[in-house]
Amino acid sequence: MSKTYRIGQIVPSSNTTMETEIPRMLIARQAIRPEQFTFHSARMAMKHVTKEELARMDAQSVGCAGQLADAEVDVIGYACLVAIMSAGRGYHCVSEVRLGEAVAAAGHACPIVTSAGALVQVLHEMRCRKVSIVTPYMRALTDLVVDYIAHEGIPVQDSIALEIPDNLAVGRRDPLALIGDVDRLDLSGVDAVVLSACVQMPSLSAIEAVQDKLGLPVITAATSTARVMLQKLALEPVSTGAGFALSDQFRPLHPGGSANPAD
Repeated sequence: MSKTYRIGQIVPSSNTTMETEIPRMLIARQAIRPEQFTFHSARMAMKHVTKEELARMDAQSVGCAGQLADAEVDVIGYACLVAIMSAGRGYHCVSEVRLGEAVAAAGHACPIVTSAGALVQVLHEMRCRKVSIVTPYMRALTDLVVDYIAHEGIPVQDSIALEIPDNLAVGRRDPLALIGDVDRLDLSGVDAVVLSACVQMPSLSAIEAVQDKLGLPVITAATSTARVMLQKLALEPVSTGAGFALSDQFRPLHPGGSANPAD
């Protein structure tokens, strides 16, 4: 009999995407691997994606971690990349420790994954030397994300800031629009594309079409989060229809150049 894992997520109150994309990826995995999953969330109040509101929201994350500990989840994902990256360089490490302490204090220790930390980890696993990214954020927040990723040792060649301040509007955006959006990206010398450096901007439906179009590995904050969650559970980090991060062809990119995921 296969084991069932409880997946916990801390999400902004206006996030409508991670509670759909993470289950889609893990339920798709159930068709190719035996493990089963259930999904459980706690919410932090946030409507508009501004640095000030993100900071107020982040302060609620510890309480949310304690709530999820009550459900004895097997892993917790903090589902807001920009809240972490706008708080200062390296903050994902601080957040993961704080949340880990909170669940332990509630009597149920479990692994913690932040979407920001997961994206950085996966880029390092890929051995990316340079990337280009798409975000829905205002330009000032996008620049903070670019700086954060660069500080982690991965320069960003180019970034698109779609400048959508309302988080609900971000979640309602047609993911297939990303197939055209990437035409505006400078891909000179990049090893990979981060199609959505935001866990609220839907992208799962577009990721493999963009990957085929560009001939480059394509990942997102959400697919990176799913990959690292599975790793924390000591499960094979694979699924279907989710691009490079969850492909059974995942490998470090070749030194000195890009890798075509179809190779």
